[in-house]
Amino acid sequence: MRVLLVGAGGVGTAITRIAARRSFFDHMVVTDYDLSRAEAAVAALGGEEERFTALRVDASDRAAVTALIAEQRCDILVNATDPRFVMPLFDAALAAGVDYLDMAMSLSSPHPERPYEECGVKLGDGQFERAEAWEEAGRLALVGVGVEPGLSDVFARYAADELFDEIEEIGVRDGANLTVEGYDFAPSFSIWTTIEECLNPPVVWEKDRGWFTTAPFSEPEVFDFPEGIGPVECVNVEHEEVLLIPRWVESRRVTFKYGLGDEFIETLKTLHKLGLDRTDKVSVPGGDVSPRDVVAACLPDPASLGELMRGKTCAGTWVKGTKDGTPREVYLYHVVDNQWSMREYGSQAVVWQTAINPVIALELVAGGAWSGTGVLGAEALDPRPFLDLLVEYGSPWGLREQ
Repeated sequence: MRVLLVGAGGVGTAITRIAARRSFFDHMVVTDYDLSRAEAAVAALGGEEERFTALRVDASDRAAVTALIAEQRCDILVNATDPRFVMPLFDAALAAGVDYLDMAMSLSSPHPERPYEECGVKLGDGQFERAEAWEEAGRLALVGVGVEPGLSDVFARYAADELFDEIEEIGVRDGANLTVEGYDFAPSFSIWTTIEECLNPPVVWEKDRGWFTTAPFSEPEVFDFPEGIGPVECVNVEHEEVLLIPRWVESRRVTFKYGLGDEFIETLKTLHKLGLDRTDKVSVPGGDVSPRDVVAACLPDPASLGELMRGKTCAGTWVKGTKDGTPREVYLYHVVDNQWSMREYGSQAVVWQTAINPVIALELVAGGAWSGTGVLGAEALDPRPFLDLLVEYGSPWGLREQ
């Protein structure tokens, strides 16, 4: 397998560090708009460097990406960029006749008149509209295969297959006790993506109603996270799992809630009030800029915060239903300690936890354990090989009876 990795930021760099320890692929071409980032990611691999090549590519240029796939004889494109570039990369892979994998799906847009009640364009709609073309081409597009979405979807399918006879609700719950020394506000993941998912109307799915929306930060609840993280208030946030899980897993309700904290929520609300969450460009002396890009430029690069971070991050899926006629409630989870991920891989916990999952998915595709055609989420495939490999990679998952 020859892999084209597009994006050498925090997650992309972590992907190279994890993949370098595995033998399932022949070569990985690491690309970025900023060639120096791709070169730095490859140079850091030491003795494994010969299996990696650093090149420059513009993720928004479909034709250039398609040509690069052919030139480098790649079999699959892995998208480690932010969601703005999903569609050009997704289309480039299809045009080149190769498989595709991403960690975030095509962007949504709110309903123009009832944004907090009805869906407009949903996350992933742009990709699912092309599913027939992928099927006809005989190629596989694995979408939303990071940690959330991704591992959380694997947990949902595992619960349906092995833990429950009937499922009432599947709720993805994400929380952490991470702190960053020296910063009052320093997101541990891309602020561009964080603004997008937190300020858009959250989506909920119910069997009798389908997909619908609520107001941002709605339905707060306190969720007790494992391994010392403890209780964290979680709120509804727009996320791909709610758009993916109901397509393949039978449940009466699906939600996603994120532990953000009051200060983080208030900061996001302030950015929105000031218009600093906007992506369309505004005129300023010297040129036109996107307010959201300015916010991102003023904050530290999340990939650079690892040495200053302390604590753990937890991603997981809470499932409520019945087994053998008895009510059951479980939380399937994955915890990463930042000090461990920094010591073992030189990557901070949040980006490392995201990156391990696409590498596992690549290995399953390379070995034939995961296969198919069309546009598929992780929950469309057998969860057991994925969970077994997660343990083999040295990062076990847990199950807690609620």
